[in-house]
Amino acid sequence: MTTSRRMWLVAFSVGALFATTLYAQESAKAATLASTSGPVPGSPSSGSAAATKAHDDNFVIGDDDVLAINVWKEPDVSRSVPVRSDGKISLPLVGEIQAAGQTPLKLEQDIAARLKNFISEPEVTVIVQQINSQKFNILGYVNKPGSYILTTSATVLDALALAGGFRDFAKQKSIYVLRQNSDGTQQRFPFNYKEVVKGQNTAQNIRLQARDTIVVP
Repeated sequence: MTTSRRMWLVAFSVGALFATTLYAQESAKAATLASTSGPVPGSPSSGSAAATKAHDDNFVIGDDDVLAINVWKEPDVSRSVPVRSDGKISLPLVGEIQAAGQTPLKLEQDIAARLKNFISEPEVTVIVQQINSQKFNILGYVNKPGSYILTTSATVLDALALAGGFRDFAKQKSIYVLRQNSDGTQQRFPFNYKEVVKGQNTAQNIRLQARDTIVVP
């Protein structure tokens, strides 16, 4: 074997050994990181459920809302469930429990109280995945009158678009929104479509709330 070929083989062997060693080190680092970082947050087996709680205590769960129920270290109980028309949900070990009319935090407490018969110090998280219970109505001379699911930023213009626009003879300057207050009284908000689309008096284009009714005479 020539001297040059022998030198080439030595260099190749050293390079291969270095690459193998580097790969082993990187694999060890990856394994260590995976073992210390834990599961993706929000999964049923992730760290303490209390660390992921973030609720609007003013929100009240309603029929047809979809809830994500997480019980820490209990994947068989954790699941996504819709609120039935009777306002209840069903969970393993818990059975049927009232969800509609409760805040997510209150429902967490109710579920945890029932699970104490089976699990030591259960940690429960309730997150509203889909809000289907909050709706508004639109009536009168629009192409698609009816009830619609309320998104967080829907305005009167958004509602009119969802309803397919106006029918013939709609009084576009005399639209109004009826809103039921918590004390049983009713507010009326006028909406002049002709003005708003021209950029005039845009404050009329209010953000809708649950159970608002838009009337297009």
